[in-house]
Amino acid sequence: MGGPRRMSSALLLPFALLSLPHTNAANATSYREEVESSLRLVHAVATGATGALCVTHRYGRLRAPLHTTRWDTARARADLAASLLHQLGLETAEVLMAVSKGLVLGASPTERAVGSRALALRSDGVVNSAVAWERYGTAEPVAVVSPQLEKPPDPEYPWYVSAHESESLRSPKFMPSSPGATMEGWWTYPYYSCGAKRWLLSYTVPVSTIRGLKGIVSLDIDISNLEINQCETDIFDENDNQIYSFHGTHKCPNETTYCEYKQSREMNVRHTGWARGSYVCRCRPGFYSIHHPEGYNGSVIEVAYQEYEENGLENWSAPYECLKCQPGCITCRGPEPCLATYNWPFRISLLVISMSCVVMTVCLTIYTRHHRRVKVFRVASPVFLSITLLGCAIMYMEMAAIFPVLDRYSCIATKWTRHMGFCITYTALLMKTWRVSLTYRVKSAHKLKLTDKQLLQWMAPILLIMLVYLCTWTLSSPPDAEVIMDNKGLKFKQCVYNWWDHSLAIGEILFLLWGVRVCYRVRHAESLYNEAKLISFAIYNIFTVNSLMIAFHLLILPQAGPDIKYLLGFIRTQLSTSTTVLLVFLPKVLRVVRGTGDTWDSRARARGAPASSSLNGIGLVPDEPPDLYQENEELKEEVQKLAAQIEYMKIVQMEKNNRHLRPRPGGYFTSNTQAPQSPMHPKTVSQDSTEYPGPV
Repeated sequence: MGGPRRMSSALLLPFALLSLPHTNAANATSYREEVESSLRLVHAVATGATGALCVTHRYGRLRAPLHTTRWDTARARADLAASLLHQLGLETAEVLMAVSKGLVLGASPTERAVGSRALALRSDGVVNSAVAWERYGTAEPVAVVSPQLEKPPDPEYPWYVSAHESESLRSPKFMPSSPGATMEGWWTYPYYSCGAKRWLLSYTVPVSTIRGLKGIVSLDIDISNLEINQCETDIFDENDNQIYSFHGTHKCPNETTYCEYKQSREMNVRHTGWARGSYVCRCRPGFYSIHHPEGYNGSVIEVAYQEYEENGLENWSAPYECLKCQPGCITCRGPEPCLATYNWPFRISLLVISMSCVVMTVCLTIYTRHHRRVKVFRVASPVFLSITLLGCAIMYMEMAAIFPVLDRYSCIATKWTRHMGFCITYTALLMKTWRVSLTYRVKSAHKLKLTDKQLLQWMAPILLIMLVYLCTWTLSSPPDAEVIMDNKGLKFKQCVYNWWDHSLAIGEILFLLWGVRVCYRVRHAESLYNEAKLISFAIYNIFTVNSLMIAFHLLILPQAGPDIKYLLGFIRTQLSTSTTVLLVFLPKVLRVVRGTGDTWDSRARARGAPASSSLNGIGLVPDEPPDLYQENEELKEEVQKLAAQIEYMKIVQMEKNNRHLRPRPGGYFTSNTQAPQSPMHPKTVSQDSTEYPGPV
């Protein structure tokens, strides 16, 4: 009883090599045909078209193996029953009855069978004695008609194979044994019983010859509650309630659809899972079907495939193919576009204008360098003018960076051109304005002089900070393009905005606010050619334009399309950069064109501006030879101012509290309320000294 026993060679002949692989199993085409034949049988049973089957045969056998581990308890009971018969003998019918009846008894469905039988056969294969039981539901088992005595068992029985009739050592009625399984018998393939009207699976155990008799113990398992899932399943999602042989046998066009298992509710409730085509072919992501948005019925597809096999129809799967979505659509329900269209002629025209501005800026830089000795350019620092134009050219290049469909590299170029160009342009302008502010606030007679070299030394750290920030941003978290939608639900790419952008925007706003403050403080400053005032207008303009564009992007047109956003970028560039170029350079170019570029600003001179520089201290460039005449004129002015102050202080010290001098009526030191006539009175002091206060 402890293990497999030696059995009769005559009985074991068909069973000895049942575990060997079937010779046709290696042939994929043959196996596929067997599975399709099994599916047709399932369909015939499910639709009630079993007339031809049940008239000529009593059983319909499938060639679809399944997992049997869930019925190991019932199998062990059958092995035990065979062992008992081997010990008790096969001559007594009572023993056969008791042993076979025990197989249909049990506490759970996995332990009990719905049918069982025990046979004692003579050496010639004739039935000596036989007992059979059946059980329906939870009722008590009842004895049924067993194989007739004195006759061989019917070869049509799925659970029986005659050693004399088998043409090979491997019976096709039994499934291959699982590798490593220790069983004394073999499981049959699933089959349909016309008499019982249910799907069954039988386990047969031979009993070794005892006193001229050999036996068979067999039990039947009801598998009508199993399911036929023709869709693919993951190996980790195997379901013991499904017949794995049918996995992957669906007919969905794999290129455009995928299979989704769905039990058919139109069939008999008792055999709900036993139906061919119990699935839906749904469109894969990126594909759609207008007439079947919920998918194609698997039963219909199975019928179409059967007609294809029988009649050789071409393109049978074409009606069940899904159509490809428009580019950019992850999912769709129709041919509607998902990507926003780009108006390329419109964008190219704006790009051509922007690139023309770049060329004009370069030409203006060359023009400025060529006329650097002309007074109108010389007093405005040609070095800073060239730096300003360089920054403007870089800002114009932003339109080329955002021209194509955005990706990571174009977003990196966008950030660099926008922020680096802004920093170069307006740092250069604000350095000049700051020099105006420092000079304008000087209260002493000593003239404050800041050279271009000193301003460049102040400007370099600001540019270095911006350069380090952009490099760190690019290397650590390079800006990328994200997909967003416009107001019509169409997708397009836009550069991501995160805390890197927000931090830099806050810094630029603070920088512009400081620039606005500096410009406000020099609003009354007088300079040659109105240099300070024009720069102030440029700073006010960039601050206003950026504020308005932020409002447009965030509040007015938050879901604008790519062309509108490109237009807004073009407008912002033109209103900020082009306006700056026009304010700073157009008056100078016009003066040169009119031939007055070397003529001093008479209005500024009339208001007291020195001849060699404006009030902001922007004078001759350091590499120019000094003008001795102009320097002498300045020195004379300074000496006159100092002489007038010394004379005034001498008179004051002489007359103050001098008891030898009697105050003259109407004099400076008289006690009457009449205004004194100071030596520094406008009538006695030259016009050049009017900017100094009177005595404290």
